[in-house]
Amino acid sequence: MKSLHENHPHILVVGDLMIDHYLWGGCERISPEAPVQVVDIARETMVLGGAGNVINNLIALGAKVSVCGVIGDDENGQELLSMLSSVGASSQGLILQHGRKTSKKSRVIASNQQILRYDQESKDAIDKTSERAIVSYVIDVIDTCDIVILSDYGKGVITDAVASGVIAAAKAGGKKVLVDPKGKDYRKYRGAYLLTPNKKEASEATGIVINDDISLQKAIVSLKEMCALECSMITLSEDGIAIYDHTMRRFPTVAKEVYDVTGAGDTVIASLSFALCCGLSIDEAAPFANHAAAVVVGKIGSATATLSEIEEYESSLHQSSSEMHIKTKEEIYLLSSRLKKEGKRVVFTNGCFDILHVGHVKYLQEAKSYGDILIVGLNSDSSVRKLKGPSRPVNTEVDRAYILAALESVDYVVLFSEETPHDLIKNIAPDILVKGGDYEGKEVVGAEFARELRLVQFVDGKSTTATIARIHEGITC
Repeated sequence: MKSLHENHPHILVVGDLMIDHYLWGGCERISPEAPVQVVDIARETMVLGGAGNVINNLIALGAKVSVCGVIGDDENGQELLSMLSSVGASSQGLILQHGRKTSKKSRVIASNQQILRYDQESKDAIDKTSERAIVSYVIDVIDTCDIVILSDYGKGVITDAVASGVIAAAKAGGKKVLVDPKGKDYRKYRGAYLLTPNKKEASEATGIVINDDISLQKAIVSLKEMCALECSMITLSEDGIAIYDHTMRRFPTVAKEVYDVTGAGDTVIASLSFALCCGLSIDEAAPFANHAAAVVVGKIGSATATLSEIEEYESSLHQSSSEMHIKTKEEIYLLSSRLKKEGKRVVFTNGCFDILHVGHVKYLQEAKSYGDILIVGLNSDSSVRKLKGPSRPVNTEVDRAYILAALESVDYVVLFSEETPHDLIKNIAPDILVKGGDYEGKEVVGAEFARELRLVQFVDGKSTTATIARIHEGITC
């Protein structure tokens, strides 16, 4: 997943934007005026909803996002503009339509239970002027975008004219269009790269009841032919994703805990688009989207998944490569900060780890036992030469990092070129700093930045220097 961290694709989202508004409180009595609950509101929150949740997911993955949609000349419209600005999305493509109500869905939550929802919105199709403005904007910016997402929530923005116009503009610019469809007639999406209906939606659109692999294949082929898609897809909830271009493939997923499926579809289309922009094939992008969705359903409410969270999930399934656990300094600083906010105990240690031996393995296993996440600072080749002399290291920093990252006890490896890890420890600020027992009674670099220092005794007779000496002497270990 290293290539995904290094890329920040520009993705255009066209669709129905809305505000999800929550009123949180408690209920201890019934109203004397009517047989209804009285909720004492304690706090109020607002988040982007609809196509806005796709935007949140893209930004969480590291994408640059431009937004195109229609808002009303009302207070909710101004609030939505402010919210887009706060997450860093470009709103130059937003069209103002006089008299239209900007979508806002308000939910009253009492003791974590939703008891009421009320909506303020227009659901009629946008007018012809707004349709032309959307298509014109897409034509103007398509060359700067890597991919286009149509997020259709059935609120009137993705009309037949908008869908066909956007798809035509994208195809003319050589860009893929991914669609989260709505309704039963998908013909307006003809020419898109793929659609992301779930099983129920695909059944309604094709008229084929999906209840086994045979009916699934019939439906997925029907979608491809009906909409002239390059690739056909149906999401299968806990059963993963099915894809068809020339043959049908299924990509299962495993969600360890499911708390809330809200917004999982938004996560799927966002993560698919992001992965495809980064050069992954559809067969690589589908499992990535599965894993992103699995992270999201493990959270409450419409949520997002970061690359680091997806990596952790894949690691828990033992499907991650060593490269995914090797981080840059900037990545490890952000990652350690997030992990600590989540209540994880971060452990840090460092060393050269030149020729890995049993002493190293036992040392790292004990270090990991002190917390939840073990980060290993690894001396670069130049740093090792300064410490050990011109004949070291025996193994390059790339090889050493890869082998360390493959150990079950090691969560992340980060290289540093300085003689000491002072700055690394300062920025990570670990809960536990671990050093070898030979530091007993000595000053430990960076100890002032850790909450606790622990010393681990080495295994007698096991060291890289001793191993090299035996090799030179021709002694078989």
